[in-house]
Amino acid sequence: MTAQVVPLGRAGYREVFDAMKAYNARAAAEHLPDQFWQVEHPPVFTLGLAGKREHLLHDIGVPVVESDRGGQITYHGPGQVVIYTLLDLKRAGLGVRELVNRIEQAVIDLLAGHGIDARRRAGAPGVYVGPAGDDAKIAALGLRVKHGHTYHGVSLNVDMDLSPFAAINPCGYSGLRVTQTRDLGIDLPPEAICRQLTDALQRALYPTGTTPP
Repeated sequence: MTAQVVPLGRAGYREVFDAMKAYNARAAAEHLPDQFWQVEHPPVFTLGLAGKREHLLHDIGVPVVESDRGGQITYHGPGQVVIYTLLDLKRAGLGVRELVNRIEQAVIDLLAGHGIDARRRAGAPGVYVGPAGDDAKIAALGLRVKHGHTYHGVSLNVDMDLSPFAAINPCGYSGLRVTQTRDLGIDLPPEAICRQLTDALQRALYPTGTTPP
């Protein structure tokens, strides 16, 4: 079993958010397949369910959208790879914590393939690089579970303008540094990294590669 891959190109956050909710509402009743939605968003700050407006430090003209994912505030923009994981948890045989762990592992494995040592940080979902105590976030993760299915997913910074992150406390952490694959010496465009991350997620979430009955 693997997820269907749906390339969306560049699309606005609100329209994709609405489409994910609609897919989730249909998924259980219609037994829809698991899907990975690949997308790049125009500049937007998104605020999770627990998000606090005070983590938006400066108004720089970037729209803020309230989302129903977990987590605080983050930024999406051109040059960032976003993959939304629309999954049936029961069919995948996963709990939420294990799903988060496997998505993070997919990013860690991708970076390891380029000689980059990446890791998790306790209590702060996502993937980080750099020395302990001075690490930088390279991937953010937020999910929503409804009707036994998940939506939202993971974003990986590839080749983007990182300056909007300075206008927020990324994921609610004051002073948290962010980085991207280009600055780590990975000379690949977002399209190539997107393919690699999609493959890594398929391996992490469907390790047997079997076809469902």
